[in-house]
Amino acid sequence: MRLGLLAALIVAVMAPAMAHAAAAAPSVSSEARKQGMADAPALVSAAGMTCQVSDARLAGKTQPDKKTGSLGATVYEVACGPNSLGFLIQTNGAAAPQVFSCIGSNYPADMSKPTSPCILPANIDLIPAIDALAAKSNAPCAPNKVRAIGQTSSNTLFEVACADGHDFVMSGSVPLDATKPATIINCLQTETSASAKCLFTDAAARLAAEDGLAKLSDASCVVKDRRYIGPLADGTDGYEFACQSGKGFIAKITSKGTLAETLDCAKLSGGGCTLTDTRAATAEQAGLYTKLAKAAGSNCAVTKYAVFPAQGDKETVEMVCGDGNGAIGIFPATGKGMVLDCGHALIAGFKCTLGKVDYTGLTNDLKKFDKKECVVSSTGQPLKAPDGTIRLEVACSDGLPGYMIQFTDAQTPKDVTACSFAGNCVLPTNKKKG
Repeated sequence: MRLGLLAALIVAVMAPAMAHAAAAAPSVSSEARKQGMADAPALVSAAGMTCQVSDARLAGKTQPDKKTGSLGATVYEVACGPNSLGFLIQTNGAAAPQVFSCIGSNYPADMSKPTSPCILPANIDLIPAIDALAAKSNAPCAPNKVRAIGQTSSNTLFEVACADGHDFVMSGSVPLDATKPATIINCLQTETSASAKCLFTDAAARLAAEDGLAKLSDASCVVKDRRYIGPLADGTDGYEFACQSGKGFIAKITSKGTLAETLDCAKLSGGGCTLTDTRAATAEQAGLYTKLAKAAGSNCAVTKYAVFPAQGDKETVEMVCGDGNGAIGIFPATGKGMVLDCGHALIAGFKCTLGKVDYTGLTNDLKKFDKKECVVSSTGQPLKAPDGTIRLEVACSDGLPGYMIQFTDAQTPKDVTACSFAGNCVLPTNKKKG
């Protein structure tokens, strides 16, 4: 990244004036300020910057070098009014001016080697402008520490930390403009990065700073362990927390630091939690679903389950019963739930994928309409009729034409029509021959 090269140039042209910058801001000579104010507006315009020049100075020059072919360079410092981030502009009179934020010079990447080439009064303390930029970027806190990381052709990167332990990378425009948006990158994402790794805090401290998020998900959780999962597809950050009680969950956190969703490790199909021993928790949850199923009138002894996305106050669960058959349980927060076999689940808009599909319930529906010769072997896709009822096509195991069953709801058949009369059956054995 280019920032280090400019900092080296600034230090070279300004010594020894900058030697005592940390102790007190050096004064700016009237000649340097006069020259800066004369030249800066044109340079700002040539660089395409958004800046109303409020103060400027000639910072220094280097001489041409015939051996290297260098044309020499002139550096100006520019201030753009209250709460701006200030700039250093480097020009050799030939190429377009190069612009660097004062963040990179006043808050260097190598914190063991402090330099302060930006000395105009408006550019010495940049924290208020950084706070404003952080707030605009939905940062979770107000920064009180800043460290430059570097500048590319399109991004200005710098690390910021807050008093509460949060630490993150901000990526802004080039030139860095406090009025333009910046993005926030969780420092936990940069652990493996050689160029953008955060240094203010270590990974353990950053994770510990997020323990408050666990309380948002489960107020009773005493955190035993935690890990950062990373950015998720919906734009949130994922954190896993393991509690002293043995329970665990994944917290999905927005860029503003608020809780978007909590995922119970015991309810996650296909894993996802690594800090929690989910075997005991899963067995406990399976026992709970067995009890809920029994209360709903089903004898399904749940051995495996997967939870569908929440729908209001109802929890919908795909279950595998002790006999291997699948079922869908719909359990409200209060009151009696219901359990649907995989055939009737289609009417409710759910498809079984874990267990065996048993069509005995649909076969029994046909018997209610005296269609006793058909043992249902497969189904078509549910079709919604204009009157709100649902029609489900079924095929028979003997290969003879099947039926279209009409339902008022997932458990209540209303009518049955033979496919030879229905006219809209599509299953192979149900189509009209010839």
